[in-house]
Amino acid sequence: MSDVKLELLKQIAHGLAAQFGSDCEVAIYDLSRNSVENSIVYIENGQVTGRSVGEGLSGVVLKAIKHPDAPKTDHLAYLSKTSSGRILRCSTLYINDDSGKPHYILSINYDITNLLALENSIHYLTGVQPEETDSGSAEPGTVPIDVNSLLDELINQADRSIGTPAPLMNREEKIRAINFLNEAGAFLITKAGDRIAEHFGISKYTLYNYININK
Repeated sequence: MSDVKLELLKQIAHGLAAQFGSDCEVAIYDLSRNSVENSIVYIENGQVTGRSVGEGLSGVVLKAIKHPDAPKTDHLAYLSKTSSGRILRCSTLYINDDSGKPHYILSINYDITNLLALENSIHYLTGVQPEETDSGSAEPGTVPIDVNSLLDELINQADRSIGTPAPLMNREEKIRAINFLNEAGAFLITKAGDRIAEHFGISKYTLYNYININK
């Protein structure tokens, strides 16, 4: 029965890869092998992560093998990052055997790096600046309705000022973006430091070091 199920998974994997193109990696892991080092039994577009059949070092697989009787829940549409810095939108689906225990994992890893860059460019081109009155303040209705919306808008403006999505920014670009936020007064908002540090994938210690660099 498992061979039939595996052939069906291979058919699905091939169809998904054909549907979404070369940026979509689809891999099948066989958990019955009890090894994180050679658990991949089928893969389409392995160039996305640089993996091939016979490999399969993965934290997901390691946890599944180490705790085979623990309940498994599919993990859908989460973000991950390759060692080369590519941003992936991933889904992990557990395929059970006849006894109800996970036998296979169907892993979908879609490289959205270029899409993120395109999205940022489109926002930059289509974004508008609030019109100002004679007194220099924005017209009514052009400002966010609460501080959270205001902080989100300032962060979006910082990203657009750099022209690169936050996950792809290097250290210098993050410093420039954080300086933009500092100049805009973003850090006057309660707990803004936590939100901004999370957005740029850095610690609060690093965040305030970056601020001090510009003083």
